[in-house]
Amino acid sequence: MKIAVLISGGVDSAVVVDILKRQGHDLHLFYIRIGMDNGEGDCSADEDIEMCTLIARRYGLPLEVVSLHEEYWAHVMQYTLDTVSKGLTPHPDMMCNKIIKFGFFEQRWGHLFDKVATGHYAGVEEKDGIFYLTTAADPVKDQTDFLAQISQTQLSHLLFPLGNLTKAEVRKLAEKAGLPNATRKDSQGICFLGKIDYSDFIERHLGSRPGPVIEIETGRKIGMHKGYWLYTIGQRKGLGLGGGPWFVVRKNIRDNVIYVSHGYETPRQYGRIIDLQQIHWISGQPQMSDDTLKVCFKNRHMPGFIKGTLRLNRLDDSATLFSDSDVQGVAPGQFVILYTVDCHICLGSAMIVAPHTSHRN
Repeated sequence: MKIAVLISGGVDSAVVVDILKRQGHDLHLFYIRIGMDNGEGDCSADEDIEMCTLIARRYGLPLEVVSLHEEYWAHVMQYTLDTVSKGLTPHPDMMCNKIIKFGFFEQRWGHLFDKVATGHYAGVEEKDGIFYLTTAADPVKDQTDFLAQISQTQLSHLLFPLGNLTKAEVRKLAEKAGLPNATRKDSQGICFLGKIDYSDFIERHLGSRPGPVIEIETGRKIGMHKGYWLYTIGQRKGLGLGGGPWFVVRKNIRDNVIYVSHGYETPRQYGRIIDLQQIHWISGQPQMSDDTLKVCFKNRHMPGFIKGTLRLNRLDDSATLFSDSDVQGVAPGQFVILYTVDCHICLGSAMIVAPHTSHRN
């Protein structure tokens, strides 16, 4: 099979190359290059490309460095800035996969191959011509939450060879194969942005506007913040407040006020009713009883799942998710990732919106 492999310079995609090569496939390696927002190069990208070149030489494979710089900044990062400026919490990694890796790359290069393979920790299963996105064997590394906006067409053309492996097993395979990046640390941060600091990036583009930090229980001003767009619901670190822990529990966008609550177990940081819009089903809407569906879900990247009941609104594309347990940090703009009750199949995702007060009465 002729396969395009997206490699990053990290150990995961290198092991994908090793696995597929040993299986006898015809591989062509691609590295997607994204420059910094000022149009200049990224030194971390240069290091990644050097590592990718070593992998390509090791296996005698062609490596093509392709640029999607303009597309990335026009679509993914503009979405991020637009979302943040509204006081919402974006999910740039999810959009990066949907729009860049499996969107523009697929349209220009990927479609020329039988499949496109990546180092994501996820799986693909086919039944009766329908493709399903499945969770990985490693619950800590599972990345279905980053893939939950892709389409059925995109999924049908993808391979995720690491889905049945744990991270420890991937490291062992890399060491056994003698790969030069076997012990290289995993990359952190937003998709393609390398070592850039997210808060610094947002502040550089949106600026700062000082405002009060208010303890929500008492109404007491306990500090100042640099602008509501730099903080998200559920955030604990980076608040600059003493005597913590403090959690961001509400934002007043109009008046530029951040409300916080003190303590790890403060009920103010939890909720059980989540309003949703823009529901996206990867493999078609599942069968429901009276417009309700028992699900497992996540509202952030985490190893565990939460159980709940999804109720659709027939009048539009909205829905309400009723959680069986308390959910920490429900942030409008973020996405809830929906799974089957056995937590095996990722059904899709939906965007969290500000709660309707009628739900709280």
